Amino acid sequence: MKKIWSNYKQTIILVCSLLIGTAIGLIFKEKAAILSPFGDLFMNLMFVIIVPLIFLTITTSIAKIKQPKRLGKVLITIIGVFIATSLVAVIVGIGSTYATKLVSPSDSSTILETLEEGIQEEKIELNILERTVSAISVNDFSKILSKENILALVIISLLVGLAIYKTKEESDPFLKCLESANKVILKLLDFIMLYAPIGLGCYFAALIGTFGAEIAIGYAKTFIIYLVVSLIFYFIFYSFYAFVAGGKKGVIAFWKNCILATVTSISTCSSAASIPINIKCAKNIGVSDDIAETTIPLGTSFHKDGSIIGSVFKIMFLVYLFGTNPSIGQVIGVSLLANLLITAVPVGGGTISEMMIISMMGFPVAALPILTIIATIIDPPATMLNVVGDTSSSMLVARIVDGKNWLNKKREKKERN
Repeated sequence: MKKIWSNYKQTIILVCSLLIGTAIGLIFKEKAAILSPFGDLFMNLMFVIIVPLIFLTITTSIAKIKQPKRLGKVLITIIGVFIATSLVAVIVGIGSTYATKLVSPSDSSTILETLEEGIQEEKIELNILERTVSAISVNDFSKILSKENILALVIISLLVGLAIYKTKEESDPFLKCLESANKVILKLLDFIMLYAPIGLGCYFAALIGTFGAEIAIGYAKTFIIYLVVSLIFYFIFYSFYAFVAGGKKGVIAFWKNCILATVTSISTCSSAASIPINIKCAKNIGVSDDIAETTIPLGTSFHKDGSIIGSVFKIMFLVYLFGTNPSIGQVIGVSLLANLLITAVPVGGGTISEMMIISMMGFPVAALPILTIIATIIDPPATMLNVVGDTSSSMLVARIVDGKNWLNKKREKKERN
């Protein structure tokens, strides 16, 4: 019993705070919003630490790689794993939505009525190239120090790490400074996590109190199906990925350490806010520092199992609503492309993605509120898959880069030190 408490103490406390928050939200409903500032305080602390954490972990990880071949192998493997697992996610989404109609004819008329007042004559154009450039770069240095530009931050962190790596001995003082700063940031994270049970409990109480009873039948059906698919994907597919990565030991290590990231993702509905916890979970599993510190931040921008499945649900919801008949290839392509430019922020951060879906699928702009509602109600399970999907992906990357004994290598290195 003492061993269980020692291993899972933080997770148990967070789960209990989550359950208490849920109960408060269901009992007091909208009145639970009074606790929102306590939750916002935790979110603000997490968001403040995100920018320096991402920059320092990625930069130092890339700069410290001793073998040139390993750097290229790590990045290429990450891309390959992300593509493969994203394709699996989109196929699962298509299989789920083709098997069950998300909107019945009786629901369609009611939902369509809500669009009448929102129909606009103005056509909103979406220039994908401009969106891409604005997502991967900024026009002022100060803007890189913002959680709103995480993708650009990840890219510049990779480039700075490469620059340090290429300058070799001349950059050693700078690298040591960054490593020291990284240790300070990680210790600061430990301090913030002491407040996590209170912050997450209050945040979740306000979330449940605000949205818990406001889901219409048509949308509730979508939520229930998505939730079932998410749970199946979470337990079965991620267990399979962990098994492929590390066999039975990999599965045990995964489930022993992924719960903390799961609770954080569900509570905050933010992949970005979960980055620090997720990196820590991946390292505790046994993933090497350079792989964990590269895969998790990159995954926050480029790898989103939950969002990809969610995009399929959004597309198919509108397909059934408007009676269109797209090809499977079109659904796959749009679902994947629509997730390339999503920023890792809480509810509402997928507006660009939703506009891309509407534009590329030819739906009316007035359908945007429908996708916003769907995005809101599926956000907790979607974020959970986004975050934990990065954890399992880091294990697959470790298996390919570090070999079949990767689980033992980090432990042996600690023992030698």
